[in-house]
Amino acid sequence: MDDSGLPPNWEVRHSNSKNLPYYFNAIDKVSRWEPPSGTDTEKLKKYMAVHHSTSSQTSVSARPEGKIRAAHLLVKHRNSRRPASWRENEITRSKEEALDIIKGHEQKIKSGSISLGELAMSESDCSSARKRGDLGYFGKGDMQKEFEEAAFALQPGQLSGIVETASGLHLIERLE
Repeated sequence: MDDSGLPPNWEVRHSNSKNLPYYFNAIDKVSRWEPPSGTDTEKLKKYMAVHHSTSSQTSVSARPEGKIRAAHLLVKHRNSRRPASWRENEITRSKEEALDIIKGHEQKIKSGSISLGELAMSESDCSSARKRGDLGYFGKGDMQKEFEEAAFALQPGQLSGIVETASGLHLIERLE
């Protein structure tokens, strides 16, 4: 038995085409990007940090012209464009509740008790959570306007304030 925190018969595999980890059930021959229900997310978070960290798989390359790289933590609410995530099939919280949650996350990150990437792995409503919130490189016009403006205004290493888009509420960290 490994220490991944996954339910019986599930394992973490690596997609070569997407360069991402995914979850596979060896008995049912089912694969999925999101952790299956019944996963111990705390154990999985530690397991992924050791065995599937993005830093060990990312080759050093120059930043593409005109593009930046950022990570984010997303908190959705019932009025979000798609009120569902890998964490919850149906998100019913109000925008005000989502705001309270993301303010708490922002305080933890700013206090230095946890990084945005670590927190995103268990708390972000975006599937990028499995990559510590890393969205990879993107240019102007690739993201929702409010998100893009906030991300491009940051210097590498800087954290945004709370950014609202049709997807929900975000904290954005410029990586490159």
